[in-house]
Amino acid sequence: MEIKKMLNLARVPSILMLGVVYMTYVLIGGVIFWKLEGDLGRKDISRLLLNKERLLTAYTCLNQEGLVAVAQVVQDASKAGLSLKGNDTTDGFWKFTSSAVFAATVVTTIGYGNISPSSTAGQIFCVFFALFGIPLNMVVLNRVGKYMLAIERNISDFLEGKTGRRKCTRFFVHLVSYLSGAVLFFVVPMIVFQLHEGWTYSQAIYYCFITLSTIGFGDFVADNNPDKKYPEWYSVLMASWIFFGLAWLALLINHSIDILERLNTHFKQRWVGHKEEEKSGTPECDNPETQMEDEEEIKKPPLTQ
Repeated sequence: MEIKKMLNLARVPSILMLGVVYMTYVLIGGVIFWKLEGDLGRKDISRLLLNKERLLTAYTCLNQEGLVAVAQVVQDASKAGLSLKGNDTTDGFWKFTSSAVFAATVVTTIGYGNISPSSTAGQIFCVFFALFGIPLNMVVLNRVGKYMLAIERNISDFLEGKTGRRKCTRFFVHLVSYLSGAVLFFVVPMIVFQLHEGWTYSQAIYYCFITLSTIGFGDFVADNNPDKKYPEWYSVLMASWIFFGLAWLALLINHSIDILERLNTHFKQRWVGHKEEEKSGTPECDNPETQMEDEEEIKKPPLTQ
């Protein structure tokens, strides 16, 4: 009994069920990505090999080794944030504003991968900076999320006192909060990124979610094109958007987790109750506890009007 209590074996079936649902969800996602991107990836590889052959045919003085050397120069220039289209010299990625945005992506664990420290001192500092910055970022975002939730509850209580309808008021406040956050952290940035980065609206909204969910693939990164000149306020606005957007999305994800946990508890209670009924093999009215409750109800004196 002590071992069962220590290992909490009663939770094993629910954990296994969640594990099966989790693995099924991941595998279904893998199959869908494979079907959607697999053929396209093979077409891209064929197109790139064809372009390589055309390049070697057009420039006969360029052999395979020369092409590799040119590709290495282009790759190094891309990592440094330099453009090879002109002779203009820039500061590359490591400007103050870009460095501040990089520090924000470190502590928020976004990690685009387009920029990273190359010096030994920078890499060691990045380790310790992230070691203390990530917990600090979680604490701050948690506080900001709780503050946003407190404001939402205060508004809900105020409107509830005016209308007297609790469920409708809370649903309305939650709905307005979600819609306002979606407009402020997705729709408005989507328009800004479309104007300043030249992305399509689908690419911009994709970048917004990938960033705020801290997935950070790095295929689309704002304030990263060396061929474009960005205004000074762009990096500040981007850092502010990341911080408050993370807090709002964390609040939204917490609401989603709460809903999923409630659904899990509901289905688990129904499953356990169904098993107990099968084991007892008796209807609910034969239960001694329900009989005692019925007897207590009978013994209660009638309410006087």
